[in-house]
Amino acid sequence: MRDQNPAHTTDRPGALGRTRRGPRNPGEARDAVRRVVSERMAGTACDSDTLSDALLVTSELTTNAMLHGGGVTDFHVALVGRDLYVSVSDLDDRLPVASPSVDDRGRWRCGGRGWPIVCRLSHEVTVSGLPSGGKRITAVVPLGPARRKRVRSGSGTCQGETRGVAVGPPRRCAS
Repeated sequence: MRDQNPAHTTDRPGALGRTRRGPRNPGEARDAVRRVVSERMAGTACDSDTLSDALLVTSELTTNAMLHGGGVTDFHVALVGRDLYVSVSDLDDRLPVASPSVDDRGRWRCGGRGWPIVCRLSHEVTVSGLPSGGKRITAVVPLGPARRKRVRSGSGTCQGETRGVAVGPPRRCAS
């Protein structure tokens, strides 16, 4: 049986006549994750490190959509069994990329580490183009015992971290 509890989202005017659904900032996204986890896992162990991983993935996805994707256009979070599905949609068709930590002169860069963090902490990541433009990124973060990442066919977009990353048509995800 699928345990599913989508987070509540807010509707507000968006660009080009679109309605934006989702958090106004990463803090609201993290609050939605905490709410779903506490409601659905009441009485079930979810250690603080595991929850921290899920909150970090959520922050990175929403921050990246806001900084690089033209804003969050849709946001869903659901718990299916012991897997937390976090889906963030934005206006940009470009796929996420990992930036090198240093520039060509050997100087450390600020930023550019969010996508590798999402890939490392998630069991599976799917990037799907949307019919109206933009993309949806769904990360699956295991809240139960650690499992190995599933290898999926498709082009990986994480530099050095392509296991479990698929790019293509939407997969079965909570929405």
